[in-house]
Amino acid sequence: MSSGASGSARTRYAILGCGSVGHAVAEELTGRGKDVLILDRDESRVEALRDQDLNARVQDIAEPDVVDELVDRDIVLILASDVEANKAAVSAVRDTGGDHYVVVRASDPVSEDELRDRGADVVINPSTVIADSALQSLETGELEYMARQLAEIIEQGGGRMAILTHDNPEPDSIASATALQAIADAFGVEADILYSGDVGHQENRAFVNLLGIDLLSRADAPALSEYQTVAAVDLAKSAEDGFDFDVEIDIYIDHLEADVPFDARFVDVRTNVSSTSTILTKYLQEFDQSPTEAVATALLYGIRAETLDFKRDTTPADLTAAAYLHPFANHDTLEQVESPSMSPETLDVLAEAIQNREVQGSHLFSTAGFIRDREALAQAAQHLLNLEGITTTAVLGIADDTIYLAARSKDIRLNIGNVLHEAFSEMGDAAGHSTQGSLEIPLGIFTGIEASGDNRDTLLHLTEEAVRRKLFDALGVEGGTSESGNGS
Repeated sequence: MSSGASGSARTRYAILGCGSVGHAVAEELTGRGKDVLILDRDESRVEALRDQDLNARVQDIAEPDVVDELVDRDIVLILASDVEANKAAVSAVRDTGGDHYVVVRASDPVSEDELRDRGADVVINPSTVIADSALQSLETGELEYMARQLAEIIEQGGGRMAILTHDNPEPDSIASATALQAIADAFGVEADILYSGDVGHQENRAFVNLLGIDLLSRADAPALSEYQTVAAVDLAKSAEDGFDFDVEIDIYIDHLEADVPFDARFVDVRTNVSSTSTILTKYLQEFDQSPTEAVATALLYGIRAETLDFKRDTTPADLTAAAYLHPFANHDTLEQVESPSMSPETLDVLAEAIQNREVQGSHLFSTAGFIRDREALAQAAQHLLNLEGITTTAVLGIADDTIYLAARSKDIRLNIGNVLHEAFSEMGDAAGHSTQGSLEIPLGIFTGIEASGDNRDTLLHLTEEAVRRKLFDALGVEGGTSESGNGS
């Protein structure tokens, strides 16, 4: 091998066996200005290659002396249709101590393994390549077809569109709705993003405020029947008991399968990606629509939030979408969103949750007592998940005669949303998915007494004990405590 070669401009190639595949590769490399030597045992074929001004020589690649022709070559592509000849050529190169980079053609999985054993750096199976190419073309075609359908529904609806997010929307849901709103705008259709519940988490509030995202509460919005088109994004997380809308849903896009199938004119559910923001990014690309800074920043944050900054269940599609969005996004804004100031209420709730933690195995339960901001429970549950040895957390608080519980889990064997639903659905509203869940229960169901200054402590103790025991039973662990807040 030429010892002075460094960099693609000086790389020299050899193609051993020049059938249709080898010929195509030779023409492509030569067209790029590469130094290519072709070796083939068929004299008439070599003459034809020379007539095309290609550097070709007659040589049986199955013979050991083939290595004599490769002394000044850096990369060797062994592409004959005769797999036995290819095996012999790989062995000849490696048996003489050649350090060439060897790419070789196989015919099936068995020959792939044998060629690797003989020292090939890369093994190519044309059948696999064709299948992969066909699947990629199918995926591209499917997205094009889906995009046409989506565009038709948006344009045919005209008027005004409602885009529904899930209850107490999170970044992925908000970002997806923002992107769909931008797509609708490109087709001349105005859209409102509607939500139920609260945008309570400090990061989510910062996310909405800094990007200027206009969200409209369902309570303040027109009835859904007044909209010409109704879309829903990222709703599976809040659909444990099915979907209850007064009108037909026209468009539904999500990355999770709902327990109850969603009935809409247009449905795009892709469980092979980890965020709905990834799906909407693909649609922006398919429509050849460059995202605005706000939309790109929202989508990038949606992907990062849903994948825990690419540390959880991240797929190649998520990474590709994030790479596409990166140059359009405002990274100073992203930094501000991800590092919001903590309110005194949240700090108090977190301090209470740390102090009152009870641990059984890798499961942690805590109570923050009587609270004013129930969204602080979710932040406390997330912070406590960082404790060593903890895989599941649940933090309870009481506000306005309602028991609130926020849960988080990083245990891949557990769906914390399902756990809460199975344990508490008969007495309150439970929602969530594999990594997070929430619970609301009327206070009187557990105690039968009302909160007052005289019985607050007793009420809190009874509630905490009942919820903790029921939750630990649902998790399959005993309800005792192995660690208290003071570590004793």
